[in-house]
Amino acid sequence: MASVTYSPGIQYLRGALTKPKKTDGHKHGDYLIATHREAATTNPNCTRLYVRKADSYVRSTPVTSDETLARTRFGEICKAVALRKKNLSLVATDVANFNAQKEDGYKTLRQYLWHLCADEYDQANG
Repeated sequence: MASVTYSPGIQYLRGALTKPKKTDGHKHGDYLIATHREAATTNPNCTRLYVRKADSYVRSTPVTSDETLARTRFGEICKAVALRKKNLSLVATDVANFNAQKEDGYKTLRQYLWHLCADEYDQANG
């Protein structure tokens, strides 16, 4: 496997560098994807470059009803967490309860709120 070296001043790139261009219902070109490993390691080569075919991200099966329900649940919980973070009447209580359980439970406030909102959603929707 080859390592990637960029121009001076560029330490690393991450993400899609190029994507296929869709014209008249078909795609031209391929994906060029750069990654940068951030985990601790002794290997100095932490940057990789991949080429993927234009149709490699095309779904081969239709979306199932379980996937639709999971997507709906995720979206509703995400909205509920955002609203709860903005609700000033609940912020002090949520922060106090979060700090009380922090040592043995959820490590971030968002994770804690997500858990609360997920439980509320599951109780309301069975």
